[in-house]
Amino acid sequence: MTEIYRTTITEVGPLAASFISEGMFVTFGTDAPVALREFCFIVSPATTTSTIEVGHRLVIDGHPFPITAVGKVAQHNLDALGHVTVNVDGASSSKLGGAIHIGAGANPPAPVMGSVLVIEAP
Repeated sequence: MTEIYRTTITEVGPLAASFISEGMFVTFGTDAPVALREFCFIVSPATTTSTIEVGHRLVIDGHPFPITAVGKVAQHNLDALGHVTVNVDGASSSKLGGAIHIGAGANPPAPVMGSVLVIEAP
């Protein structure tokens, strides 16, 4: 696998983890609007080096999750703003343009302060 994106969670909004139990989490870069920060995992600036595609993997602290769908503006938002909604539902299409969907099976992701997020391509 080839790493095409890497960032670290530098701040966790007080409500960010509450979305995990609902099968999703949201990242935003350091310039996240104040009104959204409490709902987000704030990540260090990073950009992708290749197109994110179905079949790639989102790796959280060494735990890989297959990417099953990529919204039309997800990569642009991730590169420009550090912003993406990760849906942990294994969906094969994205209803939201800014979302990435992953499959997690019985072990959903659990990002925390200091977690490293990586996207890998085969």
